[in-house]
Amino acid sequence: MGQTIVLMGMVLSAVPVGEYDRRIVLLTRERGKISAFARGARRPGNALMAASSPFAFGQFEAYEGRSSYTVAKADISNYFRGLADEVDSAYYGFYFMEVADYYSRENADELPMLKLLYQSLRALENKSLDNRLVRRIFELKAMTINGECPNVFSCLKCQKEDGLKYFDVKSGGVFCGQCKDHGWELDDSTLYTLQYIIATRIEKLYTFTVSPKVLGKLEEIMNDTMAYYIDRKFHALQVLEENQGFSQQFSQNLRNEGQKNQ
Repeated sequence: MGQTIVLMGMVLSAVPVGEYDRRIVLLTRERGKISAFARGARRPGNALMAASSPFAFGQFEAYEGRSSYTVAKADISNYFRGLADEVDSAYYGFYFMEVADYYSRENADELPMLKLLYQSLRALENKSLDNRLVRRIFELKAMTINGECPNVFSCLKCQKEDGLKYFDVKSGGVFCGQCKDHGWELDDSTLYTLQYIIATRIEKLYTFTVSPKVLGKLEEIMNDTMAYYIDRKFHALQVLEENQGFSQQFSQNLRNEGQKNQ
């Protein structure tokens, strides 16, 4: 083995290998997305057991091999244990990790994606923020980092910056009322929300809330946008949506039973 290198990053995923090892995917500041082996990480009491689990963020000392890395030790500064308190928050977090994995590449500058992932997981731990809003902010900013964000600052046809009324997913942006009369209709608050998410620094992303109406419109727009631009189903998101659907149905059944008993 060669000399060790120190990488700042986060564990995106981990799978068992052999009897005691784990293969992990790390999103790092220095090398982008890499694969690494954590030898003996599944042995009880092994120092790498917690450090090789998803969400672990910190410094990883590793040896570089021909096609992968081997983690020698780790100094973890945040495990995001708060996500374990809420099932939905945990699945949102796993979904964010899958999206980061989807977009990230080896030996690329993935520092913006790493920063976005870190700040988004912190936002999920913040009880005052709506996880549904956190999800949509994360999705749009991830697309922005990858160079796929829509143009929401001027009309795609006439380039006017005022009177923007419609969002068209396939066209990749907005139109003024004179150039188009269909698509997702935008009010000023929803338009400003889209503009703010795309333009603002990652550190300032999770500093606002929106009305239920704006959040609903943002969800509609992002559902269509993600479906159009990303050709992949994310497992954590499917589980999350199934759980939410079950919870909504259970709540509705309780309300129906209460009405019958009145």
